[in-house]
Amino acid sequence: MALILIVDDALLTRTVIRKSLRANGYQTIEAQNGSEALEKIRQQQPDCILLDLLIPEPNGFEVLKILQADDCQIPAIVITADTQETARTRCLALGAKAVIYKPPKPGELQAEINKVISIQSQSNP
Repeated sequence: MALILIVDDALLTRTVIRKSLRANGYQTIEAQNGSEALEKIRQQQPDCILLDLLIPEPNGFEVLKILQADDCQIPAIVITADTQETARTRCLALGAKAVIYKPPKPGELQAEINKVISIQSQSNP
């Protein structure tokens, strides 16, 4: 099953997302800041990244910029409390495949993960 990296500095948020994903058969790894996330991306090559924007060192926007500069093909889904259209537009411009607002609606996160992983597997047979 797919390996999902959950990046959020809030333990409660990571726990809720982890339980939901594992209940649906996904394997998960976690990071609480941008540096830890980038390290785990390089070392463990997850199938999908769930990324909060308001994380420390570097923040989510900066992580997206680094992934884009590195031509990283791992799909990232931003999960954020920032509902401004400018933030959403910026995330998509930096390569995020989707932006989901906190808290994710039941099924919404699952549907987006399935979509990006399906697209990813079709482009990398």
